Amino acid sequence: MKQLVKKQGSNICFAVIVILIALMPVLMNSGLISTSMVLFLGKCIAFAVVAIGLDLIWGYTGILSLGHGLYFALGGYCMAMYLKLQETGGKITDFMQIGGLDELPLIWRPFQYLPLTLIMIVAVPAVLAFVIGYFIFKTRVKGVYFSIISQALTWAAYSIFIALSPYTNGNVGITEIKTIFGKIKGESNQGNLFLLFYVALIILVLIYSLAKFLVGRKFGKLLIAIRDGENRTYFSGYKVSNYKTFIYVLSAVFAGIAGAVFVNFNGSITPSQMTISYSITMIIWVAVGGRGTIIGAVIGAFLINLCEYNLSSGSMVEIWQYIIGAVFCITILFFKGGIIGIVKEQIPAFIRRQKNSRTHTEVKQS
Repeated sequence: MKQLVKKQGSNICFAVIVILIALMPVLMNSGLISTSMVLFLGKCIAFAVVAIGLDLIWGYTGILSLGHGLYFALGGYCMAMYLKLQETGGKITDFMQIGGLDELPLIWRPFQYLPLTLIMIVAVPAVLAFVIGYFIFKTRVKGVYFSIISQALTWAAYSIFIALSPYTNGNVGITEIKTIFGKIKGESNQGNLFLLFYVALIILVLIYSLAKFLVGRKFGKLLIAIRDGENRTYFSGYKVSNYKTFIYVLSAVFAGIAGAVFVNFNGSITPSQMTISYSITMIIWVAVGGRGTIIGAVIGAFLINLCEYNLSSGSMVEIWQYIIGAVFCITILFFKGGIIGIVKEQIPAFIRRQKNSRTHTEVKQS
């Protein structure tokens, strides 16, 4: 039993989390939790998906990306464009008319169809990430330089989305949209809410399973080798840039899928989801949970957002951001392994020290 927990501990923990989340709609039916809480947990599922992608690229490969909010927003905009066109019947929206457009822009037309939309949710972040990753990693840009470039690209994209207001609605974004299954608010639409919630949960399980499959194979060991000694890996005959580009694209795809899930629960997407601060918040989820573990990213995403949900109202409304920032700083300075590191390493080490201390004392007394 002990060996099973040691080998499969992260998977057991994830299974427990999934079961607890799956029970939330049942609790809502019983009146124990509110509909808003279920909607919020749906957003947390999306955040966990993007956190898994970030853990692959940062925790396992050592590439600190501060621009994944861009891919998250791109996936969100793709889904929101489809949902908006479902409401208008394929016609131009109000903000397009205000912006001076008299027909549906070419860039919006693929989003009239669900199959094309689903392809675009994956393809748009993937293509952009491939172009960025190919040229950056080919020239062996890494470390803080890559982080700065990812920030700059995110800021540039944010500015473009604001400037193209006839196509994107500027700062306001795409709002007041239904979900892919229709309306989810109100007792008569609970079936749609439950269906959306469990589809999102299935997506999380599939993403987690894929990530664990990759890191459990030789591919995962190569990612760790790149993180711990990129030059040694390069001189061992591996094309490091190809591996880094692939994992960067994969993490961008995860972020895009997460953005599409998020839009269904949030009912809107704005350029604020594309900002640098939003990308840094995603990094906090992974750092607090424990990078390089996959399960840590999931735990961090849920824990930090649940804390934010509870702290950002009432007496803590003005200081909750400082509290989250302090938790992040303390984690980086004293608990580099995050919550997973505390549970797997520091608590067992503390127990061993206490046992050794008692044994040493008993020997001296005897």
